This record gives sequence, C-alpha cells and structure tokens, in this order.
Amino acid sequence: MRRKIFICDDDKNIVEMLEMVLGEFTEATILSETDSRKAFARLAIENPDILLVDISMPIVSGDQLIRQIRDDMSISSMFIICMSANLMGEQIAINAGADVYLAKPFDMSQLLSLIGGAAQTG
Repeated sequence: MRRKIFICDDDKNIVEMLEMVLGEFTEATILSETDSRKAFARLAIENPDILLVDISMPIVSGDQLIRQIRDDMSISSMFIICMSANLMGEQIAINAGADVYLAKPFDMSQLLSLIGGAAQTG
C-alpha cells in the first residue's frame, strides 16, 4: 500500500512546490491542506503516515495542530515534520510533539532524507 504524506501550510506556493517535489521523488500519495482549520478533520479521515506542517499559520497554528494529533489516540503515532522560519521554531515544534524540526528555508535533499528515514521506521 502506498504511503501517504500530508502537507499543511497556509502558503499555497510552498504547498505546490512540496507537492511537485514529493510527487516526483517519492512513491507516496501526496495530500495537502492550506486551511489549518480543516486539517485535523482531514488528517483523522486520511490517516497519513507523515505530516509536514508549518508552525506559523492563522487561526490554528502548527503547534496547536500537532498537540491535537498527539492527543488523539487514533492518529497520535503519525510521524510529524514541523517546518518554520520562526527563531523559536525548533523549541515550539518539539514541545508540541513534532518528531523532527526543519528550519525554513531548508534543502530539499534534507527533507527527502527525513521522509525516507520515516518511511523505514514506520
């Protein structure tokens, strides 16, 4: 069965770029959501293997979304990669329960390596 990677970022350009790169360099099904208010419900339905989430989003921030996921036993084991340009991003992400933090801008090869590692452990 194909693995699923879910992208949640309010920046449509970043989402489109990630969809393109991950679609080309992984064999995963790529799902995305730019409205963080809708993300949790979609995550519960789709149950992806990996979530790529930005911290800085309006209304529901990435760290709030991560906490919701970690509190829900049906999806709490999801591998979460949190991305941000926030100077406190790593601390916020790890405190919320992210597995990995990536500082924006990041190198695509680094992201692909993290996804490959998550696929092997999952």
